[in-house]
Amino acid sequence: MKIYKLYRKQFLPISVEKAWEFFSTPRNLAKITPGDMAFVIVSDLKDEAVYEGMNIEYRVKPLLGIPMKWVTKIGTVKNNYKFVDMQMQGPYALWEHTHTFDKVDGGVMMTDEVDYALPLGLLGQLAHWLLV
Repeated sequence: MKIYKLYRKQFLPISVEKAWEFFSTPRNLAKITPGDMAFVIVSDLKDEAVYEGMNIEYRVKPLLGIPMKWVTKIGTVKNNYKFVDMQMQGPYALWEHTHTFDKVDGGVMMTDEVDYALPLGLLGQLAHWLLV
């Protein structure tokens, strides 16, 4: 299985607390997910913030409009600093996403690190090259 890494940083001109409040609230995921994914949260989350052990179920259409179930589990949570979500079921063979929030002058530096792998071996690697 070939594991890929996505690493992105983004400066946000808000406080760490505001960034944490937004990004650690799962119902906000639909607001930041590309529209072509047709992302819908299935779990009844109310306004809960993430917590260790939390399971979240979604429906997504990542390829050719085919709906898929995606279930993530929240691992490590360090309030106002970091949380990790891991795919338990979904389109990837592996998905582990670490969200980190560092206070910097004038705001917060948000870092996303994703380790992921596609299913289907060599065919998945070809799909990565063509589609991801």
